Amino acid sequence: MSIRYLELVCPAGTPSALRTAVEAGADTVYCGFRDCTNARNYPGLNFDFDELCAGVTYAHARDCKVLVAINTFPRAGDESPWHRAVDHAAAAGVDAVILADLGVLDYATRCHPNLRRHLSVQASAANAPSIQFYRDHFDVRRVVLPRVLSVEAVAELIAETGIETEVFAFGSVGPMSEGRCYLSSYLTGLSPTSEGACAPASHVAYEEIDGRVLSRLGGVTLNCFARGEPAAYPTPCKGRYVTHGQASYLFEEPVGLNAIEILPQLKGAGVTALKIEGRQRSRAYVAEVVTTFRRALDALERCDEGTPTGQLHGNTEGGKETCGAYQKGWR
Repeated sequence: MSIRYLELVCPAGTPSALRTAVEAGADTVYCGFRDCTNARNYPGLNFDFDELCAGVTYAHARDCKVLVAINTFPRAGDESPWHRAVDHAAAAGVDAVILADLGVLDYATRCHPNLRRHLSVQASAANAPSIQFYRDHFDVRRVVLPRVLSVEAVAELIAETGIETEVFAFGSVGPMSEGRCYLSSYLTGLSPTSEGACAPASHVAYEEIDGRVLSRLGGVTLNCFARGEPAAYPTPCKGRYVTHGQASYLFEEPVGLNAIEILPQLKGAGVTALKIEGRQRSRAYVAEVVTTFRRALDALERCDEGTPTGQLHGNTEGGKETCGAYQKGWR
């Protein structure tokens, strides 16, 4: 896999979304199998083996790479679904697998040494010693960094480790410790780290009372919205909780990450790839976001003045956007 700096890595939650992303200008698409081995294990999403093979054929014919996320953590004594996912990804001819678990990394390294390995953000590798460990022991070629680092910190990590680096450019701000959050499992009994579904739809409910909308997860009320106020999907980290008599967002306010205005800084830091989040989003979302970033990256490549940033407010959570930790570091 040749390095293209600021490679555009785009979500493919379904076969049709894969085709949409490729047509919109993705350099690379990422997807997962229709089971617990990937962190977006929701009804109606993901691929079976035959669909993945067809997707790889379609993408490769258009000079686009395919990555498969196998980025959840096996339950003790039940690693076979994860091993099978690695086997199937290799058989389908994907360009790399995105892994988080040490045991799965070891299996892929031993059984498929020629299958390129990327380190998932779920591994929470955000410092040089941890990244070097994965690089040296499992020949990891690329690390997906958590969304808690400033541009300066990203540049320092790249300089110190010499590894390809992928960072999030659009999607959730993601303040929780990647791959270490168990909040949803306390409310639903399903672990996002093993079952791959944070706040599964089967446990989500909305109820209108006295003109207000209550959003619940696992029977627990996470938010209350006034009439006409946008009602966010109920995940525990984006709940509005009452403390000292005042309701506020304690973990994360509904706001979207959009790094399109700092693409020159990310390129200057030595970032290899930009990740667009949204495997659970619509094809319209994929088309608009990927097209906008493709235009911006092409303009940056041509050194055009005034890189086009587009109007992506309608695709950001809460209709608001931020550069997150990139510009201010983490508090």
